[in-house]
Amino acid sequence: MSGSSIVVMGVCGCGKSTIGEQLANRLGRQFIDGDDLHPRANIQKMAAGQPLNDADRQPWLESIREAAHRFESHNEHGVLVCSALKKDYREQIRKGNKQVTFVFLDGDMALILERMRMRQGHFMKENMVKSQFDTLERPDHEPQTIVVSIQGSIDQVIDRIVTALQQAQVPEIKNS
Repeated sequence: MSGSSIVVMGVCGCGKSTIGEQLANRLGRQFIDGDDLHPRANIQKMAAGQPLNDADRQPWLESIREAAHRFESHNEHGVLVCSALKKDYREQIRKGNKQVTFVFLDGDMALILERMRMRQGHFMKENMVKSQFDTLERPDHEPQTIVVSIQGSIDQVIDRIVTALQQAQVPEIKNS
């Protein structure tokens, strides 16, 4: 059995990092926050309120794909966080990786804006929310993809994710 990756995805402010890290802890998996894999130029651009374009995202997506590949090739299991807003981005991450499951954290713009207003010290600013929703290509019917509402507490969201992963028979997800 090879390793596998769960990629927690969605727009800024949906809880990817918090939920991804807590999900990894609950499942006993390694955790990688995709924000940590952005080139410095991308972080500076976003901090200046400028949305990234496809060329900006390319080296970052390659880093995410390589991290998923390391999990798979080393028979390890991990949780990665990556916005993966476009279908093409998700396909790039899947390329060469057979055991990748995406978990889309689904919330509407009003909820995301509310969360972004409460957020402090992060390079993504509230004015970036619209560009994230404009870029988003919802993964509602993609294979190996689970859509989970972000309504409720973090524990409730993680419970829904774990249940959906068990139902999807993702490798190394045990009934809890």
